[in-house]
Amino acid sequence: MSIKKNITYMLLAATSFMAACNPDVLDRPELTKVNDNTFWKNETDLRLYANSFYENYFVGYNSSFGTAYTPLRGYIFADDFTSTGTQGGFETTVPNSRGSSTATPTMQDRYSGPSWNFYWVRKSNVMLDRMSKKMKGVITPDQYNHWEGIGRLFRGYEYSRLVGVFGDVPYFDTEVDPSNQEAMYKERTPRGEVMDKVYDDFKFALANIRTDDGLGYVNRYIAAAVISNCMLFEGSWQRYHGLDAARSKKYLELAVEASQLVMNSGKWTFGSDFKSLFASENLAGNPEVLLFRSYVSPRLTHSIGSYSNGTEGQAAAANLNLLKSFICSDGEVWQNSKLANAKSFGIRNLTLTRDPRFEATFLDTVNVPAATLAYAHKFASRAALGFMYGGTYPPEWGSNTNTSDAPIYRLAEVVLNWIEAKQILAEFHGGAAVTQADIDRSINAIRNRPLDAVATAKGIKKTAPLQLTSLPNDPARDADVSPLMWEIRRERRMEFVFEHTRLNDIRRWKKLQYMNFQNPDYSLGPWIDARRELATQLTTAYVNRLKVMKEDGTIVTYNGSNRDQMVGYYVVLNYANRVAFTDRVYLSPIGRNEIQAYKERGYTLTQNPGWGE
Repeated sequence: MSIKKNITYMLLAATSFMAACNPDVLDRPELTKVNDNTFWKNETDLRLYANSFYENYFVGYNSSFGTAYTPLRGYIFADDFTSTGTQGGFETTVPNSRGSSTATPTMQDRYSGPSWNFYWVRKSNVMLDRMSKKMKGVITPDQYNHWEGIGRLFRGYEYSRLVGVFGDVPYFDTEVDPSNQEAMYKERTPRGEVMDKVYDDFKFALANIRTDDGLGYVNRYIAAAVISNCMLFEGSWQRYHGLDAARSKKYLELAVEASQLVMNSGKWTFGSDFKSLFASENLAGNPEVLLFRSYVSPRLTHSIGSYSNGTEGQAAAANLNLLKSFICSDGEVWQNSKLANAKSFGIRNLTLTRDPRFEATFLDTVNVPAATLAYAHKFASRAALGFMYGGTYPPEWGSNTNTSDAPIYRLAEVVLNWIEAKQILAEFHGGAAVTQADIDRSINAIRNRPLDAVATAKGIKKTAPLQLTSLPNDPARDADVSPLMWEIRRERRMEFVFEHTRLNDIRRWKKLQYMNFQNPDYSLGPWIDARRELATQLTTAYVNRLKVMKEDGTIVTYNGSNRDQMVGYYVVLNYANRVAFTDRVYLSPIGRNEIQAYKERGYTLTQNPGWGE
């Protein structure tokens, strides 16, 4: 079966089993839901049941105008992005409710993860419970172990996400009888204990899931990519938040092991240009993509390409701090680069002097629909940009009818997880030092991706390899981060702009202070000459609103008669910093209703530190 058929047809038809937890439902047969008494007969039943996990965990570009877990629209709360006006803030009060029981993917954008929802934990446990009770001896041991691995993979994945948002959470490894209130209202299990259970689930999955289960289905390599991500997050969180060194080491070692399973397979290479990863109608056969979600009109479409088409607004856009983080193509930071115009922050010069991913991510002209004028076209094709100045966008790049495929897991993420996990192990846990061969296999392999014809025609050059003997000397580097780790983190920032990683990266590194925009670069966009690039705003409507900042920090405000002075870094309209926050925002508060529900039944659900009761 093709990937398109699996993701677009089978997922949309996948049957939810959770209603079977209601005894009233079980009293009668249903035509649209599986019957617990007659299901669980063979592998086909298990596959059907497991298909619905895909929509929750492999969201891709979501569907229609959906934004949960999408790049560009869902993951825009991070230090990379600035919006007009006052910046969106962290929570300041405990919400009435943080709970949910829906099967629809929901996302808390301030924590890059789910709500207090154990639907998917229960779904995994139901699968594992029914297998244990009804399918031993019905299917072969290899089949049984594969599907147990699938169930445990998704249970571990969900607990990884819940822990990433809330820290301690109640741990359930069996189906809970709703009449058993002591089990239902279980107190939160310490984070480390939960993640040890997740570790065990992941080890089992890595050893037992098939290496090939057909196109579009989870196999051992896709499981390894999931595990690589989750274990890097938790291993680094344990380290940088000062929790448990032994657990940090254990989780990071599993991140390395899982990553190496993918890397050593030889099944994927960096043979795709960067642009094609995000704006292709068909990712089948792309040498870098492990798993993707396919879109076929009219059954399943999205809108992410439209919001990258050059015309649609981007309310949160790349700030100067992010633009400055891109390495120059000679492998140097901008302060030390010998390239002509390396110190210029006009968009055109940035395009020509920076790593090729810059050109593949941003338009090479300023664009008013972006709040900072740095417009991301990463998720729209080259052809889509041809409609910016006239004509009607075709359905592929307009409205919510986009059909470009969404990469879910790709090789770059795996190798960057791998190299970072190895470096943390080397710095803090007695692991072997990262070698030049390691760098060549990861960062430099990524930098050696092919360029597409458009980039080549513009004169874009591949970035010079990173050399351990001559690491960039970045004056912006944090004093508590080693030069090599700084470059590993830079590579992630360039590679994953507008994707799912940035907020979770700075959370796990314990660097949320980056979100306090004290540095003026966060209030700025690229260098502009408003006379040439922003003439539409040299009008009375922008008097006392349009501003630029000179190199010396002087702010020039447009007064209607000083157009010749409007040359400098673009100041985001009406910019103001977000409300001050404290370290309590690393974890989401538990809702008042959830705490009260426990209390009414004589049980206790504790609140996260700093949030009170």
